[in-house]
Amino acid sequence: MKTALRLIAAFAATAIAFQVYAQGAAPAVGTAAPAFKLQDQKGDWRTLDQYKGKWVVLYFYPKDDTPGCTTEVCTFRDDVLKLRKAGAEVLGVSLDDIKSHAAFAEKYHVPFPLLSDNTQATAKAYGVLTFSEKMKISYAKRETFLIDPAGKVVKHYVGVDPKENSGQVLADLAALKNGA
Repeated sequence: MKTALRLIAAFAATAIAFQVYAQGAAPAVGTAAPAFKLQDQKGDWRTLDQYKGKWVVLYFYPKDDTPGCTTEVCTFRDDVLKLRKAGAEVLGVSLDDIKSHAAFAEKYHVPFPLLSDNTQATAKAYGVLTFSEKMKISYAKRETFLIDPAGKVVKHYVGVDPKENSGQVLADLAALKNGA
């Protein structure tokens, strides 16, 4: 009985801690995507409004130049021409600074903007900001939002597999454009 009570107490403490560190809820499918104004790896300002009339693949990732994030950026890089042919622009977002993004983009020949959310405001607005108790750092969870040309969220990918995400987005784009 005491063991069960300890487990329940530990679970409750974990749930409370998660609630403290999980920042906001993600925008629901069918609602307007939150606006943002962020600098890319070249220092240029990017806003969601600049992409009106286009599909936008807005993917959040934890950290530049780490194994999963490198796999994901390279997969989007390799599929960028297919995505652009489908009418979509790719934007990667993490909490890393512009200098880190510039080095990451140069190292892996990234042909699309990597946006620096160093204030964490965009990650909060999209409900992807989280905190690692173990490492004592905030980071963006690996999640992707597909935004339609009118600026509405049409798909939210949670629990993203870095190798598969780009292919999922391409398939969903084709289905959405064909009215499926």
